[in-house]
Amino acid sequence: MSKLTWRGGNMLYPVPPVLVSCGCFDPETGMTDPKLYNVLTIAWTGTICSTPAMAFISVRPERHSYSIIKESGEFVINLPTRQLVEAVDYAGVRSGKDEDKFARCGLTPLKAKQVRCPLISESPVNLECKVTRVIPLGTHDMFLAEVVAVHVDEALLDANGKLDLAKADLLTYSHGEYFTLGDKLGSFGYSVKKTK
Repeated sequence: MSKLTWRGGNMLYPVPPVLVSCGCFDPETGMTDPKLYNVLTIAWTGTICSTPAMAFISVRPERHSYSIIKESGEFVINLPTRQLVEAVDYAGVRSGKDEDKFARCGLTPLKAKQVRCPLISESPVNLECKVTRVIPLGTHDMFLAEVVAVHVDEALLDANGKLDLAKADLLTYSHGEYFTLGDKLGSFGYSVKKTK
């Protein structure tokens, strides 16, 4: 088998495209100034520690949300479903400098518990995050953050309180295309479990 040497970008696919909300939300007055809040799509994200629970997002400094997140030190990672694929795409290709992407994408902001950023109501899982460190890396800066609260739609939990991925219908992204998660192939540790 011959292999091609790749000089392009990321080859670690698929990635989880998430909607990141940032800025201040007051449920009494709503989001009054679009320059103070935003939603953007991030595909370079993930869990980095279990105790304390931590996650990261990588953002280009020229993005409208970058300065909002850097100044506030907070953001929310909202996991998108099949129904949110158009919002995910739009929030990734349009700038919040030019319009209110929450309104344009039909997203409903909800008050968070530990941060001032809004949750996205249509998302089945929301992770409230507080930035602990910003690491400049080149084209992107990595925001390391502690996950201070998690919200999950109870209708998507199984009898053991675990997220049912088949019901959630979460998105993945690979080489410019969106997909939903596929068939379950096994459970953690199944390869070493003894059979009777």
